[in-house]
Amino acid sequence: MRTTFGIVRVLGSLAIIAAIIGQGINTAAFFGSNGKGDNAVAHSLFNFVSFFTIESNIIAAVTFGIGAGVLLLTKGDGPAWFATLRLGAVTYMTITGLVYNLLLRGYPLPQGRTLEWANEVFHVVMPIVVLLDWLLAPGRGRLDYKKIWVVIAFPIVWCAYTLIRAPFAVDPSLGTTPWYPYPFLDPQLSHNGYVSVAFYIIVIALVICSIAAGAIWVSRRRDRWPLPTRTA
Repeated sequence: MRTTFGIVRVLGSLAIIAAIIGQGINTAAFFGSNGKGDNAVAHSLFNFVSFFTIESNIIAAVTFGIGAGVLLLTKGDGPAWFATLRLGAVTYMTITGLVYNLLLRGYPLPQGRTLEWANEVFHVVMPIVVLLDWLLAPGRGRLDYKKIWVVIAFPIVWCAYTLIRAPFAVDPSLGTTPWYPYPFLDPQLSHNGYVSVAFYIIVIALVICSIAAGAIWVSRRRDRWPLPTRTA
């Protein structure tokens, strides 16, 4: 089983890398071919890597790369911090899949021309694979619920970064500011402005905490992953 999941992690990591490169090239080509100039291409690529989806997939790719080495090259579970990294990856990828498929599917994201296969890798295939890896793969210890605070730290930092950067970020299709990666973060799209934005952020933060708590609960199930029995 370790070998099987090790190979799955290698393939998953490579799939994410291929999707990021493919969509990045597609985005750059889209704005470059429209005669927007090198600045537009640069802005489009910087905006592209600022999506929570892309950053979550990067975290998942790194996690799977390390995790493949843990399963294929060692007999242990890896260092303690790796279990926390896995927790973060499964939480972020699950929220990525949920938010996109429930709220954003069909909505044209501001990344230029969408590469459909890459889009499905980001939002459907890899969220499912990462979740199944968490549920079924060997080599995960019991986590403390305090790890939720570690997991929520990255989304909080990302939201702060996005809201501070957005008013100054250039929309490469228009050559003007602001630029928001997701419509629910744009205060201009709601009569309530930042109140609506704050509401969405709070709701998503609560969902992230709930997902992390659920993942921790799975890790603590004694009947599924029993602790070693002491012998006299």
